[in-house]
Amino acid sequence: MKFEDYKRRGSCRSFRKPNEWMRAAVKIIICIVFGFSIGVSFRDISPPKLKLVPSIDTYIGDKNSGRSTQTILNVKSVSRDNVSTKAQKLGDQSQIFVSTNPRGAERLPPAIIASESDLYPRRLYGRPSEDLTFKPKYLVTFTVGYDQKDNIDQAVKKFSDNFTILLFHYDGRTNEWNEFEWSKRAIHISVPKQAKWWYAKRFLHPDIVAPYDFIFIWDEDLGVENFDAEEYIKLVKKYKLEISQPGLDLKSEGLTWDMTQRQEELEVHKKVKGNPGWCTYPHLPPCAAFVEIMAPVFSKEAWRCVWYLIQNDLVHGWGLDFALQKCVEPAYERIGVVDAQWIVHQGVPSLGNQGNGDDGETRWKGVRKRSQNEWKMFHDRLFKAEEDYYKSLGIENTVPEANWVNMDKNK
Repeated sequence: MKFEDYKRRGSCRSFRKPNEWMRAAVKIIICIVFGFSIGVSFRDISPPKLKLVPSIDTYIGDKNSGRSTQTILNVKSVSRDNVSTKAQKLGDQSQIFVSTNPRGAERLPPAIIASESDLYPRRLYGRPSEDLTFKPKYLVTFTVGYDQKDNIDQAVKKFSDNFTILLFHYDGRTNEWNEFEWSKRAIHISVPKQAKWWYAKRFLHPDIVAPYDFIFIWDEDLGVENFDAEEYIKLVKKYKLEISQPGLDLKSEGLTWDMTQRQEELEVHKKVKGNPGWCTYPHLPPCAAFVEIMAPVFSKEAWRCVWYLIQNDLVHGWGLDFALQKCVEPAYERIGVVDAQWIVHQGVPSLGNQGNGDDGETRWKGVRKRSQNEWKMFHDRLFKAEEDYYKSLGIENTVPEANWVNMDKNK
């Protein structure tokens, strides 16, 4: 009986061992298959996009690379979150797509993007890093015809080497200006029969003039005997003016606004009392926050806003002076007239000779009629744009535009 029991137990053990081996073998096979699956998955996963961009330290260490601070920030901002979900869905992460890049440049690695430019002429030879031995800090532009060459010659001499000189030629005559030595280093842009705001909109984009701290956009008929550009800049900085103009001497032609007339005993003024009934709102144009469009000066920050305010099809800029207040805050503190450096507006209607009159009108009358029409068109567009904006928020616009608008409505 004991032998039978022993035999029976032994038989059971002999049958149990193959079952255990089978279970172990199955477990091993399952582990191998599972591990293989994970390995294949890791092979298909791409590393982060950061591998496409060199280390930011590379650029910081390369002082002669010519890359701007903005380029460095572009590199720093890259992350997997920037990668387009569209690219992710396609499953091809080897394709660059950075949604925070400038529009149209999403497929470029941020480190290569040059979002700004300049007006500095460069050589056709040598090392690019050695092209510029000196970079002017300011820009002055004149819209000119050759008939005013002597006046422009006197004006340019009031601006130091710290200024890039840019001439917009509305009469197509450029080579004749080479009689002046300074003209050989100036930049000349020639498009016949255009006004200065047409040129400004097309050639002075904020990303092009970004290297300049201040931009002067001047007419050709200005007397500058009592003006010095460097001293002017000092006063603008002293009084923290973002938008300004020199005071107009009382000898000037066509004086219209009290605000832009020179106050003899002041360095700078930012407001005036104005004619009776004109200044119901003392902090609004034309009693404050106001300069004219004949000789404005903009900080590069203010110009970035003003450029967008200029309408593509309204070339004369009439009405723009009343809207400049929208580009700085508080406007009545950041817009002013520099009295200690003043000019004379000569009122030469040279651009008027480039126009054509309607129904037998003289040329200058046709130009003036267009200017006046543009003023109304600009005002209507701005008014509607603001009304639409406030309506979209469900609120009423109760902010007065300017003294002249309110006075006109009360007539």
